Amino acid sequence: MNEIAMARFRRLGMLTVCAVYFVILVGGIVRASGAGMGCPDWPTCFGQWVPPTSETQLPANYHEIYAQRGYENTQFNPVKTWTEYTNRLVGVTIGFLIFLTAWSSRIYRKTDKTVFYLAMLAFLLVGFQGWLGSTVVASNLKPLMITLHMLVALLIVALLIYTITRSQRDTFAWIDVTVLPAKFKTILKLVMCMTLLQIAMGTQVREAVDFIAHEHAYIQREFWREDFPIIFYVHRSFSSLILFTNAWLVWKLFLHIDKKHPLVRASFLLFALIVTAILAGISLDRLGMPPVAQPIHLLMANLIFGVQFFMWMALRYSTQK
Repeated sequence: MNEIAMARFRRLGMLTVCAVYFVILVGGIVRASGAGMGCPDWPTCFGQWVPPTSETQLPANYHEIYAQRGYENTQFNPVKTWTEYTNRLVGVTIGFLIFLTAWSSRIYRKTDKTVFYLAMLAFLLVGFQGWLGSTVVASNLKPLMITLHMLVALLIVALLIYTITRSQRDTFAWIDVTVLPAKFKTILKLVMCMTLLQIAMGTQVREAVDFIAHEHAYIQREFWREDFPIIFYVHRSFSSLILFTNAWLVWKLFLHIDKKHPLVRASFLLFALIVTAILAGISLDRLGMPPVAQPIHLLMANLIFGVQFFMWMALRYSTQK
């Protein structure tokens, strides 16, 4: 197989993964800043392919126009409009990147068709994600639709990581997993389930925060904490369990696997991500919900699952003696 073509596929795949994580970050910024309706229509923005920069560029009766479409109290805000528009532009970029990734995966049709089919499935999911984004706007930002939009992004990332890791499974074949504790893989799978549970609880907390933010007109953030639901406190406490179980995984890999191996480096990254996520969560809890902490916290949660999923896939293709 052409080594250059294989390397190109992996680079495109990793670039697409990074782009998906970037759009998750931008989406978190959109949500935290209340910019979700910065563009009240789709795919255009205030009826234009390139959004206006000033209210004078809009029809004088644009409030009435959008009220008739079901979007009452539509008020043009250039910062929110361009924040949401940037989110859309990044999404379109991902569409091109995933197309190139799927196209370059055709080299595996003879050697490993699964890689090709997974890349194509990821491409189809990105198309579905684009349609779902328009549905989110049409629903006037219903929290459930926003959460579904985020979960599909997480699924796309998992598919891409699976595809890229499978395409280079020979690289991981020399890892001798017999040096690891017998329960290591089981603990890793348990930790992944815990992360998904934590993300699920986090989405419920975010839905509650969205409602609280709306009630407070996205101001007086220092008082939001008084209205947090009980699930927030469960979510907060559960992070300690996640920290310690992941620390055990990192420690065992550090003791038994070559320190230069990508799996060990991934484990160090995993621990750093968890610590960052917890610090961002603490700032949300104790510092009056600073807007910058919300998208960081969301991004870290998604990155944590991505790294765990990569580690699991790498171990699946490791040496079995």
